[in-house]
Amino acid sequence: MSKFRLRGRRRKNRPALRDRIPLRAIAPNLITSIAACAGITSIVISATNYAKTLAGTPATPRDWFMGLFALLVACICDAMDGRVARLLNASSKLGAELDSLADFVNFGVAPAMYMYFWCLSGQPDMPAHVKNLLLGSALFYALCDAFRLARFNTMLEQPTIPYWKNFFLGVPAPGGCWMVLTPAILALSFKETAPLVSNAFQNPWFGMSMLLFIGVLMASRLPTISLKSIHISRAYLMPTMAGCLLLIAFLATNFWLTLGVVGAGYIMTVPFVGLIFLQVRAKYLRDHGETEPETAPPPAPAA
Repeated sequence: MSKFRLRGRRRKNRPALRDRIPLRAIAPNLITSIAACAGITSIVISATNYAKTLAGTPATPRDWFMGLFALLVACICDAMDGRVARLLNASSKLGAELDSLADFVNFGVAPAMYMYFWCLSGQPDMPAHVKNLLLGSALFYALCDAFRLARFNTMLEQPTIPYWKNFFLGVPAPGGCWMVLTPAILALSFKETAPLVSNAFQNPWFGMSMLLFIGVLMASRLPTISLKSIHISRAYLMPTMAGCLLLIAFLATNFWLTLGVVGAGYIMTVPFVGLIFLQVRAKYLRDHGETEPETAPPPAPAA
């Protein structure tokens, strides 16, 4: 009888399991928070570098590369948080909302402000109307990123059209971030070896055109390449591995220049991927004897 009462007391004092959250559940949110901190740090670094220019002591390429490095950390964390959440079975609505807000800061606001301050530092005496146009272009890019992320959240439950499964709807936010930063990466890489090329990339009008162009690509419904869906034939396995090893070697010897060249190549893939998409869609419709409906739901784009 006493043994029965003892068990009853233990059961009574034991806290409900539903009130406990495993410690692993906060790991994905911590990674997302680190990504947001990295994006905010990039904004602070770019603003500080511009302040140095106004003070008469221009920032060095190393100083500007630190801002790019912070965005690279944000990009790595963005790629990790979702995978960690799935690995630990710790996905949550809170994490999804936090990830969208962090992506807006990291891939919308931070690169836009980086390009704004970087272009201003190249011409401190820039006319006021050019500054306003540059700021407007930066705001446009950031808002296009916000629109893309909002559209992504509203399309999660929509079915994906089969021939869209190998493509993204528009340029994904991390890809758009590195696309728009490509002129800065190349200019900083050529700062000492080719100053004329560097100054051409830092021209405010060129920076405005990149902000507007990449912003439109992110908010558009154009198909873009999805590396997750690429499959390699066994016959091309060795050449592909050799190309990847060559890329790694270039990254190890001249990281930023290689990253800039890859970003420029990514921009050039947009029209070619569009042509491939048209062929894939035509083949699918021909094989299934279908015609595409006018109101066909688009696929959920990658963030």
